[in-house]
Amino acid sequence: MEGFLEGPAGRTWFRVTGEGGRTPLVALHGGPGSTHNYFRPLERLADERLVVLYDQLGCGRSDQPELEWSLAVFTEELERLRDHLGLERVHLLGTSWGGMLALEHALAHGDSVRSLILSSTLACADDWVVEVKRLRDATGIADDEEANVEVERRHFFRGESEPLELVRMREEKNPAVYEAMWGRNEWTMTGALGGWDVRSRLGELRMPTLVLRGAHDLSTPAISKTLTDGIPHAREVVFEESSHTPVLEETESYLTALREFFYAVEAR
Repeated sequence: MEGFLEGPAGRTWFRVTGEGGRTPLVALHGGPGSTHNYFRPLERLADERLVVLYDQLGCGRSDQPELEWSLAVFTEELERLRDHLGLERVHLLGTSWGGMLALEHALAHGDSVRSLILSSTLACADDWVVEVKRLRDATGIADDEEANVEVERRHFFRGESEPLELVRMREEKNPAVYEAMWGRNEWTMTGALGGWDVRSRLGELRMPTLVLRGAHDLSTPAISKTLTDGIPHAREVVFEESSHTPVLEETESYLTALREFFYAVEAR
């Protein structure tokens, strides 16, 4: 099922796949301003449960209004979508910026989150900037644009050629939303998310939590450790051949980790 959620600032496109009776999965893409496209492998989990993908407002198939972009735009959009689809409790997966959004939702609406999957993500924007700047400096490249290309090659997707899902994501993303929310690049924080930090609140999260990352990820071991140390019931899985997109780089292992986690949660 595909459709649009009407909101005060525009329409949000979503797709719901599957008819299974297990707890639904809602996936929050990164960016900000990227799209749902690289989550396509997650729809293979729809043999057992509903899988909900959507393009956040401002990118992809959703409307792209002129707004003063803020965290509230996206937290309110997620809550409206969950209500619209009648999803009382969900497994909530967020990758990169989507993980920040997932953390905000889980902290505000914990009873609606049966489990939390934090994929290649963070708890503190300033920590992320420090770590990614370290990765950027390791390239030895002075020019920011050239360094960004090399950082992506090493730490975003390490395959020989990008799959269609990433090609389409790049075609449909909205850099203006990224710049307004984050900045010019990963190590230049000038946007609305500047100063974002939920480290002191991680102990409030009581739902089972799975922290996922690639061994070569932008989400470095130090970034991930903040999550696993701070969230009481968190455990980590590292994909040794992956960087920031293990859902595409090691798809079978990624889906297996999710299935096993969901089974364990739902058996409680």
